Amino acid sequence: MNAYEIYQEIDHSIVADMCQWIRENDKNLYNSAVGSLAANRKLRPIFIQKKKPVDQYVWLHKTLKLRTSDTVGEHLFQVWFMKGQQEVLKDFCDGMEIEHDGAGQVEGDLPKELAADKLTSTVDTLVGPHDPKLITLYLRVFNLQRPGGWDSLSEILSSDERLKLS
Repeated sequence: MNAYEIYQEIDHSIVADMCQWIRENDKNLYNSAVGSLAANRKLRPIFIQKKKPVDQYVWLHKTLKLRTSDTVGEHLFQVWFMKGQQEVLKDFCDGMEIEHDGAGQVEGDLPKELAADKLTSTVDTLVGPHDPKLITLYLRVFNLQRPGGWDSLSEILSSDERLKLS
């Protein structure tokens, strides 16, 4: 599943939360994303920026569902998780025993395999204190970090009823 396909399935409230966080915490990234996406649609960025923030988020979500927006969409996910959702990253890395910098940034290479039993217990731990849709999104974005993803992660994403995007 590519980033644009994730946007096609994800609940709008999560995208709105992400857009709002980026707009408030990384204005340059937000403006750059709006500019790039507007240019892809042959629009001037000011057309989007004049809208109310809520309407901007609706437009962004609609535009991020397009294949041509895949790279921008994936980058937005990565920044939001790396800077705005560090607890999720840290908890996942800790559960999977992946070395990280204390804030969820992986140190060294990503593992070649993810043990299914460890993955199941980590998901169980994550779903408790966090919104299951947020965890599902994170796991899907994490699975994009390796060509073809990880078989065990793909399996749990398709079989665990708690891990649905919408």
